Amino acid sequence: MATLTLKQDKAASGKQTLEQRRATHAWAKAKAGIAQHQKDYVNDAKGLPALIMNSGLMQVMAFLHGKGGRHEVLASHLRDWLQQAQGTPPDFEAFMQHLLNAQPTEFQAITAEAFAWLRWLRQMAPAAAREV
Repeated sequence: MATLTLKQDKAASGKQTLEQRRATHAWAKAKAGIAQHQKDYVNDAKGLPALIMNSGLMQVMAFLHGKGGRHEVLASHLRDWLQQAQGTPPDFEAFMQHLLNAQPTEFQAITAEAFAWLRWLRQMAPAAAREV
């Protein structure tokens, strides 16, 4: 969870730090998203943190799910990371239910982790697009 020390974090993941795991995951998801949706994925990834900042995590996840297509792909990539980092369910319905029942401190930790991963995705997506 978010309270792991750096030493515990390294032990839990082999030799990678939490930041390295975020970067590795974001890079893989950026490449997958770009392979499916090209520049639209990059633009959506760049705008997602601001959308969450303005509207909140649950509202944005519901919005992305409702839009479907490339938006749902991006949402599923974020849910996948949050499952690894915070233990949230990967599917939309269970994820939303988990957030609805979360204590405020857990909700804040999940949101903070979403922003931390999105910082990586936001930078990795344009770089991955250049590789294609």
